[in-house]
Amino acid sequence: MKLDGYEQLDATFAALADPTRRAILARLRQGDATVTELAAPFAMSQPAISKHLKVLERAGLVTRGRDAQRRPCRLRPEPLRRAKDWLEDYRAYWQESYGRLDDLLEELDHGDG
Repeated sequence: MKLDGYEQLDATFAALADPTRRAILARLRQGDATVTELAAPFAMSQPAISKHLKVLERAGLVTRGRDAQRRPCRLRPEPLRRAKDWLEDYRAYWQESYGRLDDLLEELDHGDG
């Protein structure tokens, strides 16, 4: 199932809302890993980790491959790039707004002198 732009953003942010899923993505930045390897640092079962991976897969953030007997998970950065780009538009807006506020405060400060 292919998600449209806003559905993709919704799925990405929903997946990132959970600290376990963020930790899984951080681990996958270092390279592919199996469910067993991903579960190791957590006090939860492999089925619980698999549920988190399914959320990450639905959001398009993770894929699972096949390497002989292993099914390594791999990070897919494209949805994160789209989220970053979306946030960047708002950062630029707020940066401009704060710049105007700085100008106004500077003007008011010099007007008192």
